[in-house]
Amino acid sequence: MTEFEKLYQCKLTTAEQAVKAVKSGDWVDYTWCTNHPVALDRALAARAEELHDVKVRGGVTMWMPEICKAEDAGEHFTWHSWHMSGIDRKIVAKGMGYFAPIRYSELPRYYREHVGAVDVVMMQVTPMDEHGNFSFSVAPTHLADICARAKCIIVEVNRNLPWVYGLTGTEINIKDVDMVVEGENPPVAELGAGGPPTEVDQQVARLIVEQIPNGACLQLGIGGMPNTVGSLIAQSDLKDLGVHTEMYVDAFVDLARAGKITGRNKALDKGRQVFAFAAGTKKLYDYVNRNPDVMGAPVDYTNDVRVIAQLDNFISINNAIDMDLFGQVNAESAGLKHISGTGGQLDFVMGAYLSKGGKSFICMSSTVTGKDGVVRSRIVPTLANGTIVTDPRSCAEYIVTEYGMINLKGLSTWERAEAIISIAHPQFREELIQAAEKMKIWRRSNK
Repeated sequence: MTEFEKLYQCKLTTAEQAVKAVKSGDWVDYTWCTNHPVALDRALAARAEELHDVKVRGGVTMWMPEICKAEDAGEHFTWHSWHMSGIDRKIVAKGMGYFAPIRYSELPRYYREHVGAVDVVMMQVTPMDEHGNFSFSVAPTHLADICARAKCIIVEVNRNLPWVYGLTGTEINIKDVDMVVEGENPPVAELGAGGPPTEVDQQVARLIVEQIPNGACLQLGIGGMPNTVGSLIAQSDLKDLGVHTEMYVDAFVDLARAGKITGRNKALDKGRQVFAFAAGTKKLYDYVNRNPDVMGAPVDYTNDVRVIAQLDNFISINNAIDMDLFGQVNAESAGLKHISGTGGQLDFVMGAYLSKGGKSFICMSSTVTGKDGVVRSRIVPTLANGTIVTDPRSCAEYIVTEYGMINLKGLSTWERAEAIISIAHPQFREELIQAAEKMKIWRRSNK
């Protein structure tokens, strides 16, 4: 038995024993996305009645934590999400959860300098290798920085998590772990690929693909339109593309298998597809497992504007919820209702613009149909009260709807209004013009 194996056996315990490390008033970290604990979460939930004021951090939550399921869960636990998923929104709706606004690229530094306490961190990891290391798998993002601050580190081994090669900060050694729990090896949580692309998705994607040169380096956001762009690229004549992205999604796997990705033109990490975290279907998890073509990295590397700027022809493609006539882009809330988060969108918008030959695209359908059946314009005179500005008007570059593509860089307020209205749905253009006139950002000559 090696030294590492002896340490492993010495630190091996049950979930029930491990969670006794959590005390009332503690800050507990569940880490991120696919790596949230399962057996440990269940064991902690079983202790709910003896605990109060336990604050738990997580993000991009893929399933409802057991600690959040009880009717009076908020009496014992408070959830803090760094980035909201549909599950996080349900937790907030229960009255026991809150959103923590961030620029995702800064999150590791928050843990190093600003986060007050990490009393216990519990997370899923891969099985230990012969060198005593556990991989953070598909969510290296900021996990090393969480562990650096944590008073107690508990890992829950899941044999189904893929091992992802990566930079420093993507593994943890048994020497640095306090307790090991062998979990129930659940399948890695999958993020559905979504339905087939709509005609609007395809129209927007076609406009963007025309702007992508051979050898470009890609970042795709989550959602139907970025995925549709990926599908069209896979069917195109484009070649020698690279990948440097925050979130790795199924579309990249399809592109790689179609032979579109070589990464040979990347100034950094040549030949490697780099990401901070990944979520998708089993196809994705199988593809990244011990695949030297992909590389996990901390998010303060993947999303650093200064890093992105070094990658020529960087193409950033992200979604938006709505935008106003001044060019302010909202990608995270519906008025006061929080939906997702800033994430890395602003980082990639700025980084792509600084890249030689780079371009940033924000895409959206021109309209949305509400639950009441009413069709509304995604382009509005001013953002609704409480709406979050994800991309300031000074940073937005290319905006794309099914009615066209515009570039806001260098435009005055009236030029912006005119350009933005030109890609709105025709049904709403006249009322947008009238609103622009009232706000004094419309020239009479435009009529």
